[in-house]
Amino acid sequence: MTARMNNPANVLPGSMEAVQSVIKAAYSAGVPQPTMQLTHLRASQVNGCSPCVYSGAIGAKKAGESDERLFAVAAWRETDLFSEAERAALALAESMTRLADRPDPVPEEVWDEAARHFDEKQLAGLVLWVATTNLFNRLNATTKQPAGAAW
Repeated sequence: MTARMNNPANVLPGSMEAVQSVIKAAYSAGVPQPTMQLTHLRASQVNGCSPCVYSGAIGAKKAGESDERLFAVAAWRETDLFSEAERAALALAESMTRLADRPDPVPEEVWDEAARHFDEKQLAGLVLWVATTNLFNRLNATTKQPAGAAW
């Protein structure tokens, strides 16, 4: 697969630095890194963003995630491999990613369950992180960035 163009975040001066600042802020919120990695991977799977699925799996593996859990992310509802907090984060990530799938994109029960496990700062971090993941998913899908490509 050949990309249509270089990743736009690398083409426009200051773009990647700005996005990296948002990522840094999201990671400073106190959400466990495995949860952040899992939500990135799941949103990227939903969006069909091959470079983000690839980098998400590699990043999660480097952070100590097991193959068993990585293989099960797409079917997280049908396994007991994920904690209640991780499940709440994955549900939030899916809802945020599938905005057009329902009249209430992030139902109260999804939000309330996430709020049960994460404080306001952590929720802010998760929301920023999933939004940033969706940003990269859209950039990569639009410009046909290949899996394994560096940003």
